[in-house]
Amino acid sequence: MSAPFGRRRLTIGGARRVGAYVVLAAPDPGGPAPEPGQFYMLAAAERWGGGEDERPFLPRAFSVLRATGTDPPTLEFMLEDVGPGTRRLGELVPGDGLWVTGPLGQGFTAPGEGRRALLCGGGVGTAPLAIWQDALLASGREAPALLGFRDGEHAEGAGLLRDARVATDDGSTGHHGPVTDLLVAELDAGTPAIVYACGPPGMLEAVRALCEARAVPAQLALESGMACGFGACFGCVVPTRDGSYVRLCVDGPVLDAELLAGVPAH
Repeated sequence: MSAPFGRRRLTIGGARRVGAYVVLAAPDPGGPAPEPGQFYMLAAAERWGGGEDERPFLPRAFSVLRATGTDPPTLEFMLEDVGPGTRRLGELVPGDGLWVTGPLGQGFTAPGEGRRALLCGGGVGTAPLAIWQDALLASGREAPALLGFRDGEHAEGAGLLRDARVATDDGSTGHHGPVTDLLVAELDAGTPAIVYACGPPGMLEAVRALCEARAVPAQLALESGMACGFGACFGCVVPTRDGSYVRLCVDGPVLDAELLAGVPAH
């Protein structure tokens, strides 16, 4: 669905901690239901700035974790404190205001005939896979999830998906190693699949290369710093295999892996 023009102010209805992450929930009476893989530009309605003069931060782009209910839909976002903007968003409590613009961008598309969906995520890249798993399960498809995290505290985020298999860098939960170890085992099992992935650039590049080597299609939800969300600032361009460029905010954030010669660091 396309976003209505301009931003709109929502009221936080819930905020809960899930391990190292915060999940914010806000009813959205003025917007359409998002499609899995789309994103929103978020900003706190108050104290959204830094320095002595409270110079405003740019809005932050977040994939939608879930949209529950219909009258109105309640949007959920998963975030981690990695800087002043995410720290301020993580401080929000029920009753606080949240500016949103969205839903924006292009999301995931369903598997082709004869292929099973395989979800692979890392860290906050878990978020768009949750809403996508919901949609796949609702349509009667299986949607196994492989999720990688830094440690056990972060791995609690796996509970946001159903029956996820987990890998951790420190071995404190699940498989000791990168989530791509789990992915290799699944891909080499021989059942035709399409991989849906979101996570840090290094993980996505490993997923892209593994899928390319095995001729397995993949859809990658890329991360990038975004200033506008509408394609006007060209701050989120990524190069494609044919030498051209795409803007993640309008042509993505979900791209077919075959379009890319590599996943750039942001």
